[in-house]
Amino acid sequence: MDILQGNQHANPEDFYKSLKEKLEDHHDFPEDYLFKFIIPTDQAKLTEIYKVFDGIKFTLGNRESKNGKYTACNISAFVLDANQVVTIYQEVAKIEGVILL
Repeated sequence: MDILQGNQHANPEDFYKSLKEKLEDHHDFPEDYLFKFIIPTDQAKLTEIYKVFDGIKFTLGNRESKNGKYTACNISAFVLDANQVVTIYQEVAKIEGVILL
C-alpha cells in the first residue's frame, strides 16, 4: 500500500494528521463519506476491506479493470467524524496491495 505516492508528507503520521485537518475543513460530519481503493483482483482482499467496515452502514461498488488484474472498490459509509475516516484508512492501509485514493 502506498499512501505517500505524490504526497509531500515524509511519513504516514504526517499524512494522517494532514488528512484529518482537511476532512474537518471540508466536510460537515456526520455524513456519508466515499472511500476509494484499488486492489489486486482477489475476493479475499475485498473481504478484508469489508471487515474494516463491519458495524458501519455502507454501500459499495466494485469495478474490475479491463484486463481483470485490479479492482476499483468504492465504499460509501456513514461516518461520525474525521477521526473515524482516518481510522478506517489506517485499518485498510494494513491490507497488503491496497492503494488508497
